[in-house]
Amino acid sequence: MGEFNSFRVSGNAKLKGAIQPQGAKNEVLQIISAVLLTEQKVTVTNVPDILDVRKLIALVKGLGVVCEKLGPNAYSFEAKDIDLDYLASEEYQANAKRIRGSVMLLGPLIARFGRAYMPKPGGDKIGRRRIDTHLNGFKKLGAKFEFDKDRDSYYLSGTDMKGCYILMDEISVTGTANIVMAASLTPGETTIYNAACEPYLQQLCKMLNRMGALIEGVGSNRLVITGVDSLGGTDHEVMPDFIEIGSFIGLAAMTQSELTITGAGKADLGIIPGTFENLGIELKWSGDNLIIPEQEIYEIQNFIDGSILTIYDSPWPGFTPDLISIILVVCTQAKGSVLIHQKMFESRLFFVDKVIDMGAQIILCDPHRATVIGLERKQKLRAIEMTSPDIRAGVSLLIAALSAEGTSIIHNIQQIDRGYERIDERLNVLGAEIERANL
Repeated sequence: MGEFNSFRVSGNAKLKGAIQPQGAKNEVLQIISAVLLTEQKVTVTNVPDILDVRKLIALVKGLGVVCEKLGPNAYSFEAKDIDLDYLASEEYQANAKRIRGSVMLLGPLIARFGRAYMPKPGGDKIGRRRIDTHLNGFKKLGAKFEFDKDRDSYYLSGTDMKGCYILMDEISVTGTANIVMAASLTPGETTIYNAACEPYLQQLCKMLNRMGALIEGVGSNRLVITGVDSLGGTDHEVMPDFIEIGSFIGLAAMTQSELTITGAGKADLGIIPGTFENLGIELKWSGDNLIIPEQEIYEIQNFIDGSILTIYDSPWPGFTPDLISIILVVCTQAKGSVLIHQKMFESRLFFVDKVIDMGAQIILCDPHRATVIGLERKQKLRAIEMTSPDIRAGVSLLIAALSAEGTSIIHNIQQIDRGYERIDERLNVLGAEIERANL
């Protein structure tokens, strides 16, 4: 999968059939980090086979975790003999920089072993993503940290940590996850207020509780964790990826295709289905399967007072920022206009120029806001050559290319592979024509 750098995408795609969403990327990175909290075996199923997951598994393997692949999407992890010196190695430093999820190894390492060392993490180019929230949480628990400017790395020690009250300065999903993992093995009671409450984090807390942790308030923004001496093994199934589900809804609408998303996890989708319905996209449920019928025109619904619809991202249970790029592309062929307001990341709309080049009517107001004037299918988008700047923009451009007139080229598809498992193969089965190439 990694030897090709581009997609060649045939437009005018008409898809039909059923597709199963992969396991949630943002959840599984937390879950794999959490295996370091116990020396007992943890079995994880529905693990997506994506680049970010492979990179994190390679990191924990380097630390000494025994990883066994039980099937295409199932692993067991046993973190019995951990080599903490590996944290300072050039190999670990180089690999950890390539994946932002590596920051979530800090909490388990500092809680169980009293020290951790890691480089400033990388990831998407979607604006500043500071890790102060993580570090301030560890400091309040009693950890000390130093920043090594020469190596651009953090060193943490936490040999005398105690539970405390933590008011989060931002609603950070990974920050909350990191502090929850650290607090689960820290003596005393830790209260995290203004905590993130995404389904990913709920899944992590439920898993930790099965391992013997004492976490109350799961699903709310106030978590109370009573530290325990040790945690045990467990089995865990990763939930369906609701970002991929939203991507498939957008794909069906843009290409006028009838798709069925099997096992869509209706209970954990929050306002995602309702947001797409506000664009006039018809959705039907059959049990836990989501059906998107073929639809010629979808009309954006205005607010009740007649004013233009605004779609903006906010922490859960608000609309996830990971679907803002998808929503924007879908609106380009809708009937009506919408203001897209990306509040949480200042560079996530920087792919919009490529969609404008394809013929979309979009006014980029500033780094955070874009007004989309729907074309109502009066003209198709046109194929172009473009580059994917981040995971979600990459899939948005793929959706645009599949609906466009002609053959598009998308470069830097490693970004797409970081978050979407074999997306080309899975869509080609439904009737798409996506070819990997070196261009």
